[in-house]
Amino acid sequence: MSLSFIAAFEERGERPALVFADGRTISYGALAKRIESRAAFLGKGRRLVAIEAGTCEHAIVTYLAALSAGHAVALLPPGQAAVLDGFCADFRPETVCRFVGERWRMDADIHFDAERLHPDLALLLSTSGSTGVSKSVRLSAAAVEANAHAIASYLDLTADDRGLLALPLHYSYGLSVLNAHLAVGASLFVPRRQVLDAGFAEDLAAHGVTTMAGVPFSFDLYERIGLRDRDLPALRLMTVAGGRLSPDLVTRYRRYMEARGGRFFVMYGQTEAAARIAYVPPERLAGHEDCIGRAIPGGALSILGPDEAEITRPGVSGELVYRGPNVMMGYAGGRGDLARGHDIDRLRTGDLAERTEDGFFRIVGRLKRFSKIAGLRIAHDAVEQALAREGLDVAVTGTDSRLTAFFTGPAGEERVRARLAAASGLTLLHVDARRLSEIPRTESGKIDHAALAAMATGAEPASAGVHEAFRRAFFPNAVAAKDSFVSLGGDSLRFVELSLGLERALGALPDGWERMSIGALAACEPRAARLPRVGIDIPMRVFAILLVVLHHEMLWPIPGGSALMLVLVGFSLARFQQANFIAGDWRALLRPLATVLVPYGVLLAGYALAWGDIPWASVFLTGNFGFADPDRHTMLPYLYWFVELFTQILLLFAALSFVPRARAAVAQNAFAAGLCMLGFAVALRFLAPSLIDIGNRQIFTLYWNLHLVAFGWCACLAPGRRGKALLAGLAGGLFFVLGFVDGVWIGTTIKYLVVFGGFLALLYGPAMPVPRWLFSLLMPLAAASYHIYLFHRLVPDVLMVPLHGTGIAPMLFHVTAIVGGLAAGMLAWSLQRTIVRGLSTWRMKAPEWKPALS
Repeated sequence: MSLSFIAAFEERGERPALVFADGRTISYGALAKRIESRAAFLGKGRRLVAIEAGTCEHAIVTYLAALSAGHAVALLPPGQAAVLDGFCADFRPETVCRFVGERWRMDADIHFDAERLHPDLALLLSTSGSTGVSKSVRLSAAAVEANAHAIASYLDLTADDRGLLALPLHYSYGLSVLNAHLAVGASLFVPRRQVLDAGFAEDLAAHGVTTMAGVPFSFDLYERIGLRDRDLPALRLMTVAGGRLSPDLVTRYRRYMEARGGRFFVMYGQTEAAARIAYVPPERLAGHEDCIGRAIPGGALSILGPDEAEITRPGVSGELVYRGPNVMMGYAGGRGDLARGHDIDRLRTGDLAERTEDGFFRIVGRLKRFSKIAGLRIAHDAVEQALAREGLDVAVTGTDSRLTAFFTGPAGEERVRARLAAASGLTLLHVDARRLSEIPRTESGKIDHAALAAMATGAEPASAGVHEAFRRAFFPNAVAAKDSFVSLGGDSLRFVELSLGLERALGALPDGWERMSIGALAACEPRAARLPRVGIDIPMRVFAILLVVLHHEMLWPIPGGSALMLVLVGFSLARFQQANFIAGDWRALLRPLATVLVPYGVLLAGYALAWGDIPWASVFLTGNFGFADPDRHTMLPYLYWFVELFTQILLLFAALSFVPRARAAVAQNAFAAGLCMLGFAVALRFLAPSLIDIGNRQIFTLYWNLHLVAFGWCACLAPGRRGKALLAGLAGGLFFVLGFVDGVWIGTTIKYLVVFGGFLALLYGPAMPVPRWLFSLLMPLAAASYHIYLFHRLVPDVLMVPLHGTGIAPMLFHVTAIVGGLAAGMLAWSLQRTIVRGLSTWRMKAPEWKPALS
């Protein structure tokens, strides 16, 4: 039984069907002729055709030719000879199509099997990745076609669309992209580059790609290459399926597509349903980022409880069940199963789900031992069987982000880890292996999977250097393999310091590492050969602190360093703390205060001892309120206003996280929320001075500087060229007024010129590869910037006091003060790191009570 839309290819004539990166295009008319010609080589009589299904012209044409000729097709992963050989042994296909070297080879009549194929059978797809266990899903032509038309319907695909065909064809999601586009006469672009390859985004733009489909890991890669900042003029539709995409990324890409007039679909499905089961309508995605939505056209979803009764009440979980014309015929473990008809009329997904109040469905867990990672549905039992055939005593557990094999015996952890990756079809990024003296078991003698899952959650990553770098950066807070820099509430200072530690452990850091889990980072292979990359905020931070030191020492006006640091504060909050704000995690929002207040407390104690008096206004971080005076020793010198203001900014940010409407606004559109805050801050800047009179000391206050923080937030989140242009225009207009119209001296003008230049660099400057010597210079200066700010004036004001009146040349004095101030800050930073390292090591070696497994 063939797919009916294949018969329509010829009448579509010269419309493009397949577009390749090398410039070749195959029209629908030409494709129809290729299909007819290829079918003749597959053999006579209805048969099973096994295809090594790489995303290439040969595999696509052969797949369509086999279906058009009425054969049953099995799509198998490319480049895995053992999987293909195992399938051939179990299912005995009459025709096998594969690559032999660089040549496409079709071997017909290699088996002559008396086992007939059921007339409805059209497609076999593996359901558990490359496990070595030949368990396949049997799909009818009617199911495949019904799903293709349903997908095309709710996505509103038209003949004018051009889809990106980047997902593997043996994967049901990738195959559904091909089928849905061909069903409506759309074209598909077959790329030659991977996502991380240079030129990937440019190829999409050059070939007019309008739709992009990806699994969650695809979107992690998109973030690494800055896809949302690339020029993709034709893109109107993006979809994600194959696992749970984080709500943060869902929100980010929903806003991205909305801003360009496009749509972003979150979808859910299983191979057993020919790929697609449910989707969230884009217009209702806001507020439903963790939902799978509703059933596709022609399908129906329900939830069954343990007693098999349907659950209709919202918030009560049970097994998700799907009915629809795209449900599989059943499973197959060998050739004999291919003669069977339809074994089921509904699909029990194995997922635990609940209804929402507004009728959507939400996945809340798994009924059985499966993981869905990088688009693959991995059966833990099947992986265990595959590893057991290699002589390994192993128990496998996992989540939707990582698979862990616990084993006994003499095998090395890296060997088992490599075999686990091969057996599951995953990369080393997603797997771990741990040797145990014995596998824990329950009283009945069964493997205690709950105990193993708990051990896996706390398992130490493969790379101790990565874990140690995180432990030191976030000491005394505990860190686990599942944590990431962002989830731990990291800030800009920790980001720079941790970058240094991770560079030593991993070499060149992967882009977007701050959102990767510690375990995922530990699994990365060292890449020392590549030049390190630094974001534009790193040189901006160094430039700002150098400007501060120069301004405090020299007589000529060069202000702007502290103001630029406030812009960087807003940039850091948007980059690292947005998710914590949305979640209302005030502890994570305030965690950066520990980094700031500990060295500040040391400085405060030093002044208190030297003065013989406690500067209480500075103790309570209110010295910038205008009521205290350094001359009376009631506060520290004015130059430390930045610490007080930074603390007040974080407290305000944390307080806003208690306001549900504020969290919802950021979750809905963080850039728009930032613009609202910017408008409020600008109004405050002009209105508050007339209501609060503290003289010139107002320049240290929150109301005077909040707009700079808001600009930094918006700079981090500006969507595309239009958003950046809008922001640049707003900054240019405001800074012109503040610097040229409202300014009272030349220093004010210079300050806002400096800030505007730094802001534009932050807004438009890309991450850049830099020579390692420059990286080694920039990163320590950036990491120590806060300590330099705190301690640089101790050199000229304390250590160099004996030089006053000695006739030392003024320029030499200034240079010594500047260089000495930088060195003092670097020394303080290094000392703090040494202390933290010692405490972290002591804590790690301290005895810890652990419960025994029984």
